[in-house]
Amino acid sequence: MTDDQLDQILQNKFGFTSFRPGQKETLQALLANQATLAVLPTGSGKSLLFQLPAYLFKGLIVVISPLIALMQDQVDRLRAQGQFKVALINSALSFTERKQTLLQLDQYRFLFISPESLANAQVQQRLQLMSIGLFVIDEAHCISQWGPDFRPEYLLLKQIIQNLIPDHLLMLTATATPAVQNDIINKLGLKKNTVKVISRSVDRPNIFLAVKKVADEEEKRAQLLHLLQQLKTSGVVYLSSRKLASEMAAWVQEKSSLKVAAYHAGQNRRERFVIQQQFMQGQLDVIFATSAFGMGIDKGNIRFVIHYHLPGSLEAYWQEIGRAGRDGQAAIAILLYAPGDESLPAMLMSHELPTDDQVQLWKKKPRQPQIMGPNGEVVAFYLEHGWSLKQVGQLFNQQYQQGLQCLYNMRGYVNTPTCRREYVLRYFAEEMRSKPENCCDIDQSHWSIDQLKLPQEKPAQMVMHDNWQQRLQRLLGSE
Repeated sequence: MTDDQLDQILQNKFGFTSFRPGQKETLQALLANQATLAVLPTGSGKSLLFQLPAYLFKGLIVVISPLIALMQDQVDRLRAQGQFKVALINSALSFTERKQTLLQLDQYRFLFISPESLANAQVQQRLQLMSIGLFVIDEAHCISQWGPDFRPEYLLLKQIIQNLIPDHLLMLTATATPAVQNDIINKLGLKKNTVKVISRSVDRPNIFLAVKKVADEEEKRAQLLHLLQQLKTSGVVYLSSRKLASEMAAWVQEKSSLKVAAYHAGQNRRERFVIQQQFMQGQLDVIFATSAFGMGIDKGNIRFVIHYHLPGSLEAYWQEIGRAGRDGQAAIAILLYAPGDESLPAMLMSHELPTDDQVQLWKKKPRQPQIMGPNGEVVAFYLEHGWSLKQVGQLFNQQYQQGLQCLYNMRGYVNTPTCRREYVLRYFAEEMRSKPENCCDIDQSHWSIDQLKLPQEKPAQMVMHDNWQQRLQRLLGSE
């Protein structure tokens, strides 16, 4: 297929006049039958890379997606376009719903599925009867960062790919150091010289980088409210839990005139859709979210991202601040930091092994993983795949040490005495090509929000457009 033909599909089917950096190269690699790893920054339009191939390849397009909220967002957007039939399989489906979807799988063009659901023998048997035109692993860094100690089913993808023999293989991520890229390739059983890696700079020069250090939780809350009242534009505040996202949204709503809402995976589909649409159309000023928000959300005029809690890694932080300034105009990323903020992500990384007695009880019972404690499901996975408890312990310790290193790098970003952007780019094995006028608070220690000249949006009007309601009814009616 020629470049002109790709351009024509892009314009006729998606309404775009040109590809974003990295998109056409990725599609060309797939057309050349190369397994492809695309490392493209947030906002690069990675979803196009599995949507456009529906016009290029025959067979089912299978997309491995890590989060139910992300998967549902992707499915809803495709269904709203009305071009293809789309199915999804994840833990939110009942046994009957999953069975029905599998029976009708040949009627669908896209299947979005979690790695845990894909590990199911019945699902794999059904897929082996299908022609898989494209196998996509979205958020492919999860293979490296989540697979070993959190979502071990990611480690089964190697064997699943070998069993399904898809015509084309695509791995997508926004942030992956060279080491993580190699780990993804190795864990999928691929040879490095057979994989085409398409990588673009992670830098987002239009985003000003800042850290606000505070003494304690009380000062952090006060600083957040002060910043929001200064910014007066569209933005996202990330928090570590659903409960805190909801509580903080309610608190800010009480203390200010801002139109705000919480967004997290604990909300039902309708709630998330309504909040998304209100935010997309400027009817909400600020979203208080967990990491479930943002993946698949393409709102160009988000002007700021604030992190209330310390992320566990630079990769996670950089992905999340990438929601800001997708329109190329000025935006800001602010991290609020109080002494001891490292303790929460460090605690979340720790893994407690079950005792030998717990393991023996698990073997006698109908293999109920909860018997083995909070990490029982992960431990059970490895025991069922031939690992010893000692080997699991060694793996957990190795992953814990790697997690501490990620946290150390994150803390280094907070405390660096030199340019924050240079710090991040060095981490991703890049060099800064040119320093933006508004770079970071280290270079501009007396910065202010007014000096950044962030574009201001018109005051929101709380109206619900007809097409907005129609989309909601169409999406809910498609279930």
